[in-house]
Amino acid sequence: MERLLEVCGDEKDRLEGASAERVLAWALERFGPRVALASGFGAEDVVLIDMWWRLDPNVRVFTLDTGRLHEETYEVMEEVRRKYSITIQSVFPDREDVERLEREHGFYSFRESIEARKTCCGIRKVEPLRRALSGLGAWVTGLRREQAATRVSVRSVEWDAANGLVKVNPLVEWTSSQVWDYIRKHGVPYNALHDRGYPSIGCAPCTRAIQPGEDIRAGRWWWENPEHKECGLHVQSDNSDRRQSN
Repeated sequence: MERLLEVCGDEKDRLEGASAERVLAWALERFGPRVALASGFGAEDVVLIDMWWRLDPNVRVFTLDTGRLHEETYEVMEEVRRKYSITIQSVFPDREDVERLEREHGFYSFRESIEARKTCCGIRKVEPLRRALSGLGAWVTGLRREQAATRVSVRSVEWDAANGLVKVNPLVEWTSSQVWDYIRKHGVPYNALHDRGYPSIGCAPCTRAIQPGEDIRAGRWWWENPEHKECGLHVQSDNSDRRQSN
């Protein structure tokens, strides 16, 4: 772990401002089979799958199947799997934890309070993520600074203290327009919900379409205040910064 922390410290300043392709290529060269892409199959994630595939067809990607995803998400997963001939690792929550949560608190407890929602996210997303990252030296995400106020400090390469590995965010400086320009240019498959007003897609009960002029993440946990709209998958910890994001 100490060596990985050194790698992050050495590279995060050098790669800041570098192109997405360069950042991703560095991660693939530096970590080889010990790096994987965490994908929820939103627009940014399919861009990264295509970009990785163009650098190396052996794309290593996993997804957190919470059991509450939209049907359209499964459809684009299958389309991506077929187009790129890749294996997608689905990581599921612990069955006993989910059964206990629903037995004791019902099927929509996440709407009762922020704490209840974070409990659900912890069971369905955070704990499975920790299992998925076990044994890796780095993981790649589609985080962009433009996405939310909680993400303005995200860097291209950073140390993920919560999980003990390097975190790589190649698209950190991209705008939404750049993401969609890439998708159109390269014919990348994307989630049909994006065409129905869903710029950010998570679990079906926790995501809605947004109205013109709303923040791009206004449809996520819309019953909460914006500063609380994170589930704990992404914890910024450089310089003791503990802001969370998803």
